Formats: sequence, structure tokens, C-alpha cells
Amino acid sequence: MIYSGCMILVVAPSGAGKSSLVSALLTTDPTLALSVSFTTRSPRPGEVEGVNYHFISEEEFLSRKEQGDFLEWAFVHGNYYGTSRSWIMEKMEQGQDVILEIDWQGAQQIQKIVPQAIWIFILPPSLKILEERLRHRGQDDEATIQRRIKAAHEELSHLSEANYLVVNDLFQAALFELRQIISASRLRTIPQLLRHSNLIENLTNSGK
Repeated sequence: MIYSGCMILVVAPSGAGKSSLVSALLTTDPTLALSVSFTTRSPRPGEVEGVNYHFISEEEFLSRKEQGDFLEWAFVHGNYYGTSRSWIMEKMEQGQDVILEIDWQGAQQIQKIVPQAIWIFILPPSLKILEERLRHRGQDDEATIQRRIKAAHEELSHLSEANYLVVNDLFQAALFELRQIISASRLRTIPQLLRHSNLIENLTNSGK
């Protein structure tokens, strides 16, 4: 199905600054709607139900998955994550632009279902800085940090599958590049044809 709203997939290894960039992007662009994923992991300090994630049990998650409630889902770092199919499709049918923070597995699944989805991969300036960021945020124990660093190598092996690459070295520069990508995605032919259908019809029929 073709939608008038754009779908933006933001993918990055843990510690690359994906959440900070998306949060800043939403602050400066209120026309974007953030998809709130479902997860079976426990909330981190400061996280709010329905804002950061929908926190549910593994039993409920698997039940929803069997019922086809998820547009995509993945098992990451020992927990399940999934995106609501009905919420996403409703927003895009209304012409709303939607942004998703997901992993590479989810991005692969979604692009098969919604080929016009834009996949942006956020890169850290180096693996050393990635590790420093993971340690600086103070949310994980040493075993978790090492697991995330190992997972980063796997995630980075999929960066060539993305439509765009943004290096998060200087935060404001990376944020500017994200804005540019989203602005360009809104001007693609198919979304514009759907948004301006009456105008297009009038223009193309005016000489007949």
C-alpha cells in the first residue's frame, strides 16, 4: 500500500546517540510522530510508560506477536521489542510523518512491507567513543556494556543496507543532516502526488 505520510527508520548501535538526536529532532519538528515501541525489558531510571516504551510482559508480547499486532519485532540483548502495526498505518494513511527508533533487524522487516520507508543509520565517530558514551551514561553494568559493544560490530555490518548514513561526531551537525534528509523525503514524488492530488489533477488536465 502507498501512504501519503513518510516513514523514517533511525537505526544505530547502542551509544551512538540515536535517542538524543531523535529527541532533539522531535522538539524542532512537531509535525513528526514518534512511534512508541513495545518491549519486555524493565524500565531504566527516568523512563516513562507510554513515552519511552510500552512495557509489557513476555507472555503478552508473544501473544500480540501471534495475533499479528506488530509491524516488526526483534529479540535484542535478551528482550523483545516490537512496533504497533495499527498505530503506524493509521498515522501514515492520515498523511502523518512517522519516525521509528529501531534496530537493523526491524528496519529490514519494515522495508519489505513498506518499501518507501527511509532508513537512516547513525554512526559513532569511532568504537572508542562509542564505548566511552556507553560508560558515561551509567545505566549498564560491565557485562552489559561488553555485550553492547559486541552487538555494535554486528549492527555496523548492516550499514550498507541503509538509505542514508549520518556520523554523530558533532551533535548539531548530525541533527542538521537528519533534518535535511527528512525534508528531502517529504518531497519525493509519490508522497507529493498523494498530498497534492487535487492540484496535480488540475494541472495535468488544464490543457485538455
